[in-house]
This record gives sequence, C-alpha cells and structure tokens, in this order.
Amino acid sequence: MRGQILSIAAVVACGIAAVVAMGSTLQTIQRTRDAYYHRARFADVFASLTRAPESLAARLRAIPGVSAVATRVAASALIEVPRVATPATGYILSIDPGAPSASVNRVHVRTGRMVARGGDNEVLVGEHFAEAHRLQPRDSLAAVIDGRLQSLHIVGIAHSPEFVHNLAPGFAQFADSRQFGILWMHRDVLGPLHGMEGSFNDVAIVLAPGAREKQVIARVDAILRPYGGGHAYARVDQPSNRVVAGEIDQLRAFGVVMPAIFLGVAAFLINIVLSRLVATQREEIATLKAFGYERATVAVHFIGYGVAAVAAGTIMGVPLGAWIGSRYTELYKPVFRFPEFHHQTSLPLILLAVGVSALAAVLGALGAVRSAASLAPAEGMRPPSPAVYHALLVERLGFGEGLSSSMRMVLRSVEHRPMRTLASVAGVALAAGVLVAGIFAFDVARYIGRLQYTIVEREDVAVSFTRARPARAALELAAIEGVRAVEPFRSVPVRVRAGSRSRQIAILGFAPDATLRRLVDADGRAHPMPPSGLVITTTLARALRVGRGDTVTVELFERGGAERRVVIAALLDELLGLGGYMELGALNRLLGEGPVISGANLALDPGTGTVALDALARVPGVASTASRRGMMESFERMISENITMTTTIVSILAAVLAIGVLYNGARIALSERGRELASLRVLGFTRREVAALLFGEQGAIDALGTPLGLAIGLGLAHLIAAAFASELYRFPVFVTARTYLAAIGVVGVASLIAGIAMWKRLNALSMVEVLKAPE
Repeated sequence: MRGQILSIAAVVACGIAAVVAMGSTLQTIQRTRDAYYHRARFADVFASLTRAPESLAARLRAIPGVSAVATRVAASALIEVPRVATPATGYILSIDPGAPSASVNRVHVRTGRMVARGGDNEVLVGEHFAEAHRLQPRDSLAAVIDGRLQSLHIVGIAHSPEFVHNLAPGFAQFADSRQFGILWMHRDVLGPLHGMEGSFNDVAIVLAPGAREKQVIARVDAILRPYGGGHAYARVDQPSNRVVAGEIDQLRAFGVVMPAIFLGVAAFLINIVLSRLVATQREEIATLKAFGYERATVAVHFIGYGVAAVAAGTIMGVPLGAWIGSRYTELYKPVFRFPEFHHQTSLPLILLAVGVSALAAVLGALGAVRSAASLAPAEGMRPPSPAVYHALLVERLGFGEGLSSSMRMVLRSVEHRPMRTLASVAGVALAAGVLVAGIFAFDVARYIGRLQYTIVEREDVAVSFTRARPARAALELAAIEGVRAVEPFRSVPVRVRAGSRSRQIAILGFAPDATLRRLVDADGRAHPMPPSGLVITTTLARALRVGRGDTVTVELFERGGAERRVVIAALLDELLGLGGYMELGALNRLLGEGPVISGANLALDPGTGTVALDALARVPGVASTASRRGMMESFERMISENITMTTTIVSILAAVLAIGVLYNGARIALSERGRELASLRVLGFTRREVAALLFGEQGAIDALGTPLGLAIGLGLAHLIAAAFASELYRFPVFVTARTYLAAIGVVGVASLIAGIAMWKRLNALSMVEVLKAPE
C-alpha cells in the first residue's frame, strides 16, 4: 500500500501546505503591520481642511480621549523626474523633526538623513517612488507647487505607517509608483511655499486607550467645519491601511477555503482505501478477533494508516508551506513598505495544520474502522456476497446496440460500483474546481482593468486643480497644443445620510453628453446621466437602505456642513462600491455656486502626449495629472507579477489532488478486478486490451468529473467573491475559457501521470498469483 499511502500523504501535504502558506503569510503581514503601527505611533483619526490657524491645535488636544495631535501642511505638486518625459504627481507632507508632533506617524529614513530646518528645499522621497525612478540622496527634482517651479533636493529615502501602500487621501486607488509619489518637507519650508505660514490644512490624531472614536470624530468635525473641514475619518478608512486590511481579509478567506478542500479530499480518500482494505482482509480480521483481539486494537491498527498518511504529509507539507509562504511574502514586499518584513512560520500554526489534518484523517477512517471493529468473526469467515449484475442503463434505454464488448465492460464496472464511482468523480471534480477557483481572481482582475481603463475611463489624461476654479479654466486647457477635447468635471466631498445611516463619499459631476467619462455598470453598459437628482451605486443604496425615488440628505463639506435634500434619480451597479454622480450643472446648483469645476478629462492628439503634459505642468493651479495609459500599465504589471507564481502553485496543488484521486481509484479498481483482468490475459487478451479496460474506467470518471469540476469551480468563485465583497469594492464572477481549458489540461496531465504509474503495476501483475483462489 506504499503508493496509495504516499498519494494520500501528498494530498494531505497540499492541505497542510495551504494552511501553513496562507496562515504564515497572513500572520507575517498582521504581525509586521501591528508592530510597525505601534512603534511608529500610527494615528487613529485623520482630517483635512482648507486652512486653520495653528492655535486651533490646542482645541483639538483638549478633546476628551485625544492623546496627541499632529497638525501638518499637505500640498500637491507636479514633479519632473530626470530621464522621464511624463511629469508625475506628488503628495507633499510637512514634517517637523524637532516638534513633539513628529512622534505621530513617525517617518523612518531608510537611506540618507532627515530634512533639516532651513534646508534648501530638502525633501525625503517615499520608497515606492524612489525605487520606481531609481532616485538616491543627492538627486534633484523639479516640482511645480502652487504654480511655481521649485528645485527639490533629495536628502533621504523614507517611509511611514501612513503610506505603507503608495496611496494618499483623494488620489486613485491603484496608484502607479512611477506616476505618483509621497514626499516630506520641513514644516518651515513647505508652509511658506504653500501659503500656510502659521497655519495647517491636515491633522492626524492619536487616541488614548478607551477613547470613544465616534465621539472624538464628531468633536473634531465640529471644530474644523468652519475652516473647510468637517469630514474626519478613522484609521479603518485611511487609504493605505484600508488596502492592507483588505489584503489580510483576502488571505484569510483563501486560508480557509483551499485547505478545507484538500483535507476533505484526503479524508474521503482514506475512507475509500481503508474500506477496500477492510473488505479484502475480512478473514484476517475475523481470525484475529476470534483469537481474542479487542475491537479497540483492530480500530487503532486501521487508524494507523491514516496517521501514517498525515505523518508523511506533515513531513512534506510543512516545509513546502513555509517555502510558498516566503514566496508570497516576497510578492508583498514591493507593495507594502515596512521597516522590517521577514516571513516567519510559527509553531502554533504548524500544530494547527497538523491537528486539523489528523482530525480529517481520523474522520475519513471512521467508517472503515467502525466496519472493521464491528465485524463478527463468524461473519468475517464467510466470503462476501457476490455482486448482483443487471443490464446497463444505456442498454435498458435501448442505446446498447453499438457498444463494443470492451465498452460494455467499462460501463458495467462504472455503473455497478456507484459509490466508488461517485467518490472518484467527486475527487476529480474538486481538483478541477480548485484550479478554476484559484485562477479566476486573475480573470476578474483583467476584466476590471479592461472595464475601468477602456470603457469607464476613456480620457488620455485626467487633470485635477488644487481647488475649484471657474469653468473658463477648461478653455486654458483646451488651448494647450495637442489637446483634442476637454470635458470638465466637479468633485465634491459629502456625507450622504438616510435616517440614522450615513456614508462619506465624493459626488462626481460631469456633462450629460460627456464621452470620456460615462456612467457604466459592472457589465460594461453605459447609462445616460439624469438631468437632475443623484445617481448612487447599488452598494451605497444597500448601505443606506434606500432606492430609486427616495430622498437623502447631503451634507456639503465645502459649504461648512450645509445640508441639502436630494432625490435619488437612479442606481448604478458599479464594482467600486460607494459613489455618487450628478449632472455638472445640477451639482453646481446644489452647491449654490456658478459654473465651477474641479478638473477636466482630456483627449490628446496622437504623438503629442509629452508636449501636452509638459505644458500642463506649467498651468497654474494644476494639482495632478493622471495618465490613463500609465495607470493601465501599472495595473497590468501588478497582475503579471503575481499571476505566474500563483498559477503555478495552484496548478501543482490541483494536479496533486487529481493524481491522488485517480491513482487511488485505479489502484482500488486493479485490486478489485485483479482476478478478472488476469483471467482475460489467460483467455488471450493483450496487455494493451486489458489496460484499455482499466484506463477506460478512469477515462469515464474524468469525463464525468471534469465538467462537474468546472461547475464546482464556478460555485467556489461565487463563494470567494461573496467573501471578498465589501462596501469599497466587489468582485464580479468572471471566468474565461482559458481558465476552464487550464483546469481540463491539468486534470488530463494528472490522469496521464496516474496512468503511467498504473501501467507499470499492470505489467507486473502475476496471472498465476492472482488466479490462486482460496478454498
């Protein structure tokens, strides 16, 4: 039984490896994140505003539950990077190394030194941006800050807990590190450059233990509302932290689903193998029990087979899982920046994986063990009742005329052992399903990327201003050489409230005839913009428990918290959860202002992108430019970096699962049909003809199990998508034909490998030994 036990051990090893790999990666990220957040004193509450005097910080510190307050200056800039034609967008944050507030969101300098007071436009550059452009201390950058060109001198490469992922408030969710970067300047330098001497426009707050977060946020909003604030948010909504937390949730979901499948398959394989073993050793078991062996002794003996499989699986699975976990951790290092990011596999996790595997093995062995322990000696001495044969189903249906003798024998073997056949079909189906479920996420990612960057966002460049400007600013953009079309938009941060339920969102307003940015649902269908009223996403509608035609209250942060009543004109089934849209004129009327815009989407003439972008960098009031092509390339690069390793690992695990099922099925069939096959050899059948009977049965199982597996994979994809769904985003269930073909191919290769192993055993079959019948 060496081959069968080892094949089961391989499936167990896959389950243990999945637990160890996903669990260790999850623990590594959680442990590293929590330690870094604590050590760097990551803030609990964040808020941005238009402008407030520094004296206001004392009122914030006096709020009950507040432990520390860091007031800061935040500014956007267009950065000209050496050797790169397209200017990047920078988010510059002030830092005062000598002040107590520097202990909040502490900046860690990886290389170089900290900025000095009175330094000549010295900056620290975030690691993501520095590595993307190979920047080092002593390099220089040209940046446009508030319409004025500045020369920035890099003195260090740094990171902070606020930007573990390369995201900042108000910027795109999938930031391209080549087009977007974080920088830090001394407060005494950035303040005057941005017109914020003695003032601040950003604040980070650390809460004392036991503080009531919601009450503190309400007090902060009340204090900052007269100064253009009033929309503070907790750490859970901080952009970088939200991405890290979302990845942890995904790892947790995969860490439950994948191991459960492998260990479930291992349990039923152990049950099948031991059940067959008990059936073939009936007389030996009966004899031993007649000689006085206890039931418990017999039970422990057969449980030992399952324990042996778990022991061998542990030896293989733990190091494999640790290696896979380390490789996954390496994938996260370029995405999440921590001072120390070392993969570790904890002993409790290993014990958990082994314990769960042992439990699965014992549960799988219970049926066979119960049968062996309860077998009475007298009953065991009698040979089992012969099988009852009858006409095949296809014969009873009248389709048996064209079947060959070999085909009849294959179908009879499949049909007359329904439980074993169903178990084997289920194992093959699960192997195919695992592969579909493991790879479909990349199908989804490609679909989202194609939807977002070719159907929803069709502009070449999106331009955002530092603050809202008159609509005539669009004419300045249209006059730039190379700009073919300009479509202005307005973005307004608000709080939408329905009864006691509320959410903070940004309402995006654009013209109803806009073609570069449209209302597009998850299926890629464009919808017209209503002339009045608010369009919200279906996720937001569910969160607020409202529908089309209902009225909601909109709190306008830009108007000091003024409230307006707005009717929901339509719902949009969008993938990126919480959002709202209005016709541009209707949004301006809601704000009580004339034609005002926040930016514009631009279409450029072919071949003029570099000239137009250089000109945009010189336009006063331009805060950022985002290239759709650059975002799309960044997204594709992120997918390609992850897909190769993940697909390879999932394919190998699914192949092991299929091999384990098919090999055990063939071994059991060979042991059950040994006399039959040997008899056929004696009667003149060739080895190839006998092999065709055995492998024909396995082919029938593959033919039944693979389509079922594709359906199971689709079901698992729905479960995974539901587990990952949140208010911020959701995954559509989108599986391509390529993924289905990959699953079919892996099962086919596994069948071939199992067939080669069985061919050797079939050739070694001794006709004389098999035909010996006990009298």
